[in-house]
Amino acid sequence: MAGLTDTKTGGFAATSSCCAPEQQADCCEPSEKADCCGPESSTCGCSTGEADGGEIREAVRSRYAAAAQSVSAGSEAGESCCAPETVLTEEEAKVFGASLYDEAARGELPDTATMASLGCGNPTAVAELGAGETVLDLGSGGGIDVLLSARRVGPTGKAYGLDMTDEMLALARENQRKAGVENVEWLRGEIEAIPLPAETVDVVISNCVINLSGDKPKVLAEVARVLKSGGRFAVSDVIADEDMDDATRADMAEWTGCIAGALTRPEFEEALIAAGLQDVEFTETHRVHDKAASAIIRARKPASA
Repeated sequence: MAGLTDTKTGGFAATSSCCAPEQQADCCEPSEKADCCGPESSTCGCSTGEADGGEIREAVRSRYAAAAQSVSAGSEAGESCCAPETVLTEEEAKVFGASLYDEAARGELPDTATMASLGCGNPTAVAELGAGETVLDLGSGGGIDVLLSARRVGPTGKAYGLDMTDEMLALARENQRKAGVENVEWLRGEIEAIPLPAETVDVVISNCVINLSGDKPKVLAEVARVLKSGGRFAVSDVIADEDMDDATRADMAEWTGCIAGALTRPEFEEALIAAGLQDVEFTETHRVHDKAASAIIRARKPASA
């Protein structure tokens, strides 16, 4: 998912401005440390420039809840399509979001599904979905990839959408209703603890979400657990250049914008293999940052003897 914009500031929406002492545990941006927390403070959640998994999760949840609310508000106001700048800047929209889907795919779904798309690719175009398969989308957001997948696998198949944000799940359910797609189930939860039994799905997809996790090895271990024997992993995600600087990695706004948390290609490949997946492939699609690119990443769970 791409970074969210704040139409009042014209850039990434800040978690907070300089905050009061009682709020410093979780609301300070790294760039505000000196004014907000004091140079010696250890109480500010981001004071060191290194956030733990819980802080990352809450920052991400806040950003994408805001995106869902923005899209829903536009719909309730009777607008046929929310203004792109409510979610992405003009520059971000060139490399993230609905523009990465062809016109035919966008035409299958309501405007509120495409406007809530914040990903860096189109995993449904590369997952080679077949009739009757079961698909799981990690970080399903407004539901664009789940709904497209549900139509690809047909009435004998099923598509699960997993998201931790109530606002996105509500928007996704409304988009499902508008699209008239029935073979879908929405799951509330975190991608580090997928709420499905082992060997449940044929294909795991995701669109620019794994990079947002603070525990990527756990995510990939969960992917391997829920995949059936011979199951496929086909995602779009951001891959960091190996020379990405520390300042970019320390910026929480860039993390929630899909950049700072990204793995390098060797790191991602190593994590996939460690999780028990094989036949790893990377295909870079386009640059999303001076120090990062979007890529299609494929792998497979070994077939049982």
